[in-house]
Amino acid sequence: MSAYHRPENLEDALASLGARPHRILAGGTDVYPADAAAIGWGKPGIDHPDALPILDVSALDALSGIRRFPDRVEIGALVTWTEVIESDLPAWFDGVRLAAREVGGRQIQNRGTLAGNLCNASPAADGVPALLVLDAHVRLQRRGGSRELPLVRNKTVPRPSAALAGGRPRQRTPLEGFITGNRRTRLRPDELMTAIVIPSPAADARSTFLKLGARRYLVISIAMVAACLELKEGRIRDARLAVGACSEVAQRLTGLEARLQGVPAAKAPDMVRDEDFTSLSPIDDVRASASYRRHGAQVLVRRALDALTCSEEAGRRGLDAPGRSEEAERQGPDAPGGPEDTGCRAPGEPAHPEDAERQAPDAPARSEGAGRQALGAPARSEGAGR
Repeated sequence: MSAYHRPENLEDALASLGARPHRILAGGTDVYPADAAAIGWGKPGIDHPDALPILDVSALDALSGIRRFPDRVEIGALVTWTEVIESDLPAWFDGVRLAAREVGGRQIQNRGTLAGNLCNASPAADGVPALLVLDAHVRLQRRGGSRELPLVRNKTVPRPSAALAGGRPRQRTPLEGFITGNRRTRLRPDELMTAIVIPSPAADARSTFLKLGARRYLVISIAMVAACLELKEGRIRDARLAVGACSEVAQRLTGLEARLQGVPAAKAPDMVRDEDFTSLSPIDDVRASASYRRHGAQVLVRRALDALTCSEEAGRRGLDAPGRSEEAERQGPDAPGGPEDTGCRAPGEPAHPEDAERQAPDAPARSEGAGRQALGAPARSEGAGR
């Protein structure tokens, strides 16, 4: 059996990685299913004598918690999807919360981590588009230093912070992204992801996340879209849009983002064009054809824009304002994403129906919530986290 280490401080963990490569274990929601699949296909598993030793980082307090600073938010590498859902961050974080609700069932959300979702680097990783529209970076640490990388290669991504590490500025590579392809990243053998760093958006920024799958829950994405908008006096001041599961790495729609600048909010869904999606490279597989994925992404982008801009309209006209644009209504109930994907809601209203249950004073503890998941349900979704 391969060696197993569970250090209790970050320094010991980095020393182990510096000595030899390890397989990192946090939530285990990707490691163990992948191990079972390997054994099922007759390949060596994690308990094989020649397998990499396991480095269990679950006891590292330094990687826990969500920390807020004046210019940024830092999400520790051990923060779970459940902690994200229950976080009290502002409306600009709603897209990440909504993505977290789409990852597996309650058991997976209680164990899987955002950092593991990024390190697994599946094209269908739900966390990537939602973090991408927030210009998130990842912090990678090794003995003697650290560096921060944007999630993907993107010339428009700004630096997340000017924090110091050991008295020296952290190294940054502004053009090279952390995720480079299908299950490929720039994580070096001696490095550990310690945090996800999000520069603080404008106070009035709002975000959302929409996912298209073969069913409502416990499903790998056919297409998914995240959007973050800043509005001022009824016009779009800043727009960030990302599409996932339609290429090896999630992509920002930079052309559409630029064209939306200064546009009246109500007209945003009508600005979406076919050519905005030419950079995507969707595949044909058992879940959907490439053309359906591309069409689904386009519909979801319109609905995301509709949802965010109608929220602004609702604030001015009252909460009984229509929740969907005429374009969304024309798509019909059978269109990708379903009729529940858009709609205005009051500030502070849960971004997902089940969040109301989580927020109720008499809501069951996490373990009871996890028990609600049907015993016969699939145990994970793609890229839930290590």
